[in-house]
Amino acid sequence: MTYAFIRTHREEFGIRAMCRVMRVHFSGFYSWLKEPLSHRAQDDMRQTELIRQAWSESGKVYGYRKLADDLCDQGEQVSENRVARLASLAGILAQVG
Repeated sequence: MTYAFIRTHREEFGIRAMCRVMRVHFSGFYSWLKEPLSHRAQDDMRQTELIRQAWSESGKVYGYRKLADDLCDQGEQVSENRVARLASLAGILAQVG
């Protein structure tokens, strides 16, 4: 969020001055410009789509445990806790009852 603000306002203010005010290092800003999303965030997005696809194929019934099993069957290295976190953030819920 901080780096995005700096990027949008770099025409108005100096980059180093904004970094100093926001207490971030300017080298972090320049490395963020090269690759805005971390590898972990990119992997989270990819796996969230796989989770969403597996959930849709199950008739929107499966919970995070079965979704984790489906992803492991597809060859993904993923834990139940990560699937639970990603599913929760994506609004994916198991059908109860």
